[in-house]
Amino acid sequence: MQRVCDYAADADAAGVNLMVLPECFLQGYSLTEEHVRRQALAIDSPELNAVLEQLAGVRQTLVLGAIELAGGRYYNTALIILAGRVLGTYRKRFLISGETMFTPGDAALVFDCAGVRFGINICSDTRYPQAAAEAADRGAQVLLVPAQNMMSRDKAVQWQHRHNEIRRQRVRETGMWLVSSDVTGERDGTHLGLGPTCVMDPTGRIVAEVPVGETGMAVAEIVVPTSRHI
Repeated sequence: MQRVCDYAADADAAGVNLMVLPECFLQGYSLTEEHVRRQALAIDSPELNAVLEQLAGVRQTLVLGAIELAGGRYYNTALIILAGRVLGTYRKRFLISGETMFTPGDAALVFDCAGVRFGINICSDTRYPQAAAEAADRGAQVLLVPAQNMMSRDKAVQWQHRHNEIRRQRVRETGMWLVSSDVTGERDGTHLGLGPTCVMDPTGRIVAEVPVGETGMAVAEIVVPTSRHI
């Protein structure tokens, strides 16, 4: 939460309207049943309310990756938060093989911020063209991609550039901008996260990014055909 609040303060100072954080960032992305059961939070739980109280003074809209408990099921969820309130949720639809404890989402929801409509794909959702296409069909002009690509070291290097290759396919197909937020660093000496965290225009050109292997925030102004911007 301290990291979230620090980034939010920097984003406020930069005049940012919308900020996206990585997949399951709130509780940590670990695919063990013990972790998911222990860390999952219901939207109306006292624990999540305590989190939201800390974010009440944040000016921008936050998209925060979380492990959600609802109806006895667990979801890999992006929370859309404004002024300490959950405005909506997007649940990851296309789960990878190791995410058997999660239930897939079933809706391509879109949301509005500063007059611009955005959709969400969580990490591996971007590998399926229909996930981005359905958001675009609902009027989304920007696609947000909370991701968690902490992999074994050999896979991290192998996939380093493939993530953005896949994302370029989605923006060129749909004409949307794309904002990805990923993790960097090492875990247990065996896993490596290299990002990428970046902003990509509808042609696939990267207009802002966090350098590979570093932590930080990529900031860009997104201008859509209506001349509105975020």
